[in-house]
Amino acid sequence: MRIALYGKAITAEKAAFLQQLIEKLEQEGVKLCIYAKFWESIKSLISLEKEVSVFSKHQDLVEREADFLFSIGGDGTLLDTISLIRDSGIPVLGINLGRLGFLSSVPKDKVQYAIDAVLAGEYSYDQRALIKVEGEKPLFGEVNYALNELTIHKSEAHSMLTVNVSVDGEVLNTYWADGLLLATPTGSTAYSMSCGGPIVTPNANNFIITPIASHNLTVRPVVIPDESVITVEVLGRSHIYNLGLDSRYIEMEEPVKLRITKEQFKINLLRLQNEAFFDTIRKKLNWGLDNRN
Repeated sequence: MRIALYGKAITAEKAAFLQQLIEKLEQEGVKLCIYAKFWESIKSLISLEKEVSVFSKHQDLVEREADFLFSIGGDGTLLDTISLIRDSGIPVLGINLGRLGFLSSVPKDKVQYAIDAVLAGEYSYDQRALIKVEGEKPLFGEVNYALNELTIHKSEAHSMLTVNVSVDGEVLNTYWADGLLLATPTGSTAYSMSCGGPIVTPNANNFIITPIASHNLTVRPVVIPDESVITVEVLGRSHIYNLGLDSRYIEMEEPVKLRITKEQFKINLLRLQNEAFFDTIRKKLNWGLDNRN
């Protein structure tokens, strides 16, 4: 079995945990393939008994024939793996070194158990839908899709955007706001939730349209089928705005019509047998806890 490791620069304290992780994988006879930039940042902090290979792009990862990819960090780190995984189908397990961690759901103290479960085949694939954007010219290169959300946001602090939105050719609304989010079910617990959007279960076939700081208080988030074709046109006094896919952003000049749909393939997240979505959100959001005393 070959497992790819992806992460960002880590502290010496977290390097001790990473050493334990690598030792466990080597003891189990797993071949390791490490993201090149991550390897450069950690190779002076850890020791290896066996030789490892490295990868730096999607094609490298495919050619190394990785069976799984372990994302080591927080949710943002896992989101960065999307441009490496693409449509390969390689399953991703998120190991949480951050704080909240909806996607990177395996805490440090459960990593030994998680590795044993993966090696024993005690897991399932949690297939997550992606949201895709197209314009009159190519946007975001070959990776024009996101796992969490597409974000349209003003670029100037004192400006406001006017965003015209249609769904399947029917006018939905004109939003006057700081911006607009179009989230997947996975992204419903991210930026969209902080803007008042609903939490949607990962297997729901929906998109969520959530305004960011709407200037009309009667405007609320809208849930639509993910088979819909969403058309967006952005206007505003500044003529410039930011367009984001998860953590990747580009600067746009309005007016540009955007066509937003569901991507044809999905991302496989590894779900261990004792994990459940409702259990995760109860724990992460402290639901059902009485903190009055």
